[in-house]
Amino acid sequence: MEKFMELSNVSKAYMIGDKPFYALKKVSFTIDKGEFVVILGPSGAGKSTLLNLIGGMDTATKGNIVIDGDDITKYNENKLADYRGKNIGFIFQFYNLLPTLTVLENVELISEVCHEKINAKEALKAVGLGKHINKFPNSLSGGEQQRVSIARAVAKNPKLLLCDEPTGALDSKTGVQVLEVLYKECKEDGNTVIIVTHNSLFADIADKVIYLKNGELENIVVNQNPKAINEVHW
Repeated sequence: MEKFMELSNVSKAYMIGDKPFYALKKVSFTIDKGEFVVILGPSGAGKSTLLNLIGGMDTATKGNIVIDGDDITKYNENKLADYRGKNIGFIFQFYNLLPTLTVLENVELISEVCHEKINAKEALKAVGLGKHINKFPNSLSGGEQQRVSIARAVAKNPKLLLCDEPTGALDSKTGVQVLEVLYKECKEDGNTVIIVTHNSLFADIADKVIYLKNGELENIVVNQNPKAINEVHW
């Protein structure tokens, strides 16, 4: 497979008084184009910090992050904003929907910056919300709001889809549906998907599992025979 991402000795430190605290320390790994990757670890392992660095929402203290041939650690704020807008789809634990816009408008708004976007109605239909396009976020359940956020990210047709606990607010049936959408985005559309989670069941369906602990890389497991999503007892 074609290498899409390479992290080399990436560290992120925050100053506490006059001493640095390392949220990440000397993390190195590669991800291929079209891989379905899970970053796994307990709370405080550095998972979300790592996702923010890959997504260009934060900058590394040391090391290099090369995405599709470009080292984003060399980017200034304007180039990082352009990188995020054109290449990255984000799915957060919190939905970040605009309450004054309809479901459809929330999805259409984010996809306006993209050249190869997916039709917003089709993205909403894919996550089971085709009949809710004219509703406002406050009339939806938490799980439905999460699915709107997923549709919004998928509608960008991003090269890289970054997901922070994407099924955390969902029941198991809806969670499986959402994972199937993400898996299709990866395997049928050729985009790279990274999921951050503490749920060890995700390891069964991943092509690659990156284990973090206390801000350090603990292990990398390449799964030669990942399970189908419907084979896992969620």
